[in-house]
Amino acid sequence: QVQLVESGGGSVQAGGSLRLSCAVYGYTAGIYYMGWFRQTPGKEREGVASISTGGGSTYYDDSVKGRFTIYQGNGESTLYLQMNSLKPEDTAMYYCAVTPRSWGPLSPREYFNWGQGTQVTVSS
Repeated sequence: QVQLVESGGGSVQAGGSLRLSCAVYGYTAGIYYMGWFRQTPGKEREGVASISTGGGSTYYDDSVKGRFTIYQGNGESTLYLQMNSLKPEDTAMYYCAVTPRSWGPLSPREYFNWGQGTQVTVSS
């Protein structure tokens, strides 16, 4: 069983930065991808960024490339998302998730364990 706890969300003006953290607890040996996703009311959850454990390959949605960086810390027990040059359209609830599957790194349907989410609000 894996438990995920996000933190670091908040309110920021456009152009600002935030860093999200996701603490990972439990049995982590089988995790292949760790990812960040976001969702706004009335819309489907979408993949933002993901990273493969061990190898460290990263994947980004086109909307955040060059602005967001995903990385791991504390021996892969913490997942981070550094968000720079934030835009109002980045406003959403952000979730971290993990999966043992080796495909679909940005596909929410391939992920099984989810955190409770942390809200990010960007004002213009």
